[in-house]
Amino acid sequence: MILTQRQQEVLDYISHMQATAGVMPSTREIQEHFGFASQTAAVNHLRALEKKGMIQRQPGKARAVAVVSQLRRERIVDVPVYGSIAAGFAETTDQQDEGTVSIDVATLGLGRNKRVFALKVRGDSMIGAAINDGDLAILENREPQAGAIVAALIDGETTLKRLVQQRGRYYLRAENPNFPDLMPMAELSVQGVLVALIRKYRN
Repeated sequence: MILTQRQQEVLDYISHMQATAGVMPSTREIQEHFGFASQTAAVNHLRALEKKGMIQRQPGKARAVAVVSQLRRERIVDVPVYGSIAAGFAETTDQQDEGTVSIDVATLGLGRNKRVFALKVRGDSMIGAAINDGDLAILENREPQAGAIVAALIDGETTLKRLVQQRGRYYLRAENPNFPDLMPMAELSVQGVLVALIRKYRN
C-alpha cells in the first residue's frame, strides 16, 4: 500500500515511540511533533493509516494502536538448523549449526518460548508419512507420546522415525516397508517431536 510522505513520517514516529517509550503517542503529541494546526489533522492521518492497513486501532482507547508490521514480526521466530538427520538407517551424526529458518509460530500453534529446532531430512524411510528426502523437519523439544514422529538417539546413532510402544517397551518404526523396525539394545532417547515440515519445490 502506497503512503504519502507525511503518512510514512507519522507511521515511523509511532513505531519509534512504541519502541523507545513503550506507548503509542497521543494525538496531541503527534500534533506537536509535526506542527499540525489541530489534533484533527493527527486523527485524520491515523485514520488514513488504519484504512491502508498500516495500523490497528482499538475503539474507545486513544493509545490502543499497534503497527501491523510489528504485530506480524512478533509471530516470527528464527529457528536454528542443526545439520541433518537420517530418515533411513540410523547413523552417527554430529549436530552442526547451519544457520536459521524463520517460521510463523502462531500458524504452527507454538508458543514463542517453546524450544524448537530444525534438521534436514536425508533418506526415504518416512515416505509413507509424506516426509521426503530434502525436507526440513521442524521439531519441538518436549515429552513425546507414542505414535509421534521423533528425532531420536538410539544406541548412539540418530534417526527420524515413528515412536512405537508395545508391551511397555518403546522402539522406532519406519514408514517404508523396505526399512526394519529399530529396537534399542541399551538406549533410546527422544531429542525432538516433529511439528512441521518445510519443503522446497523441485521440478
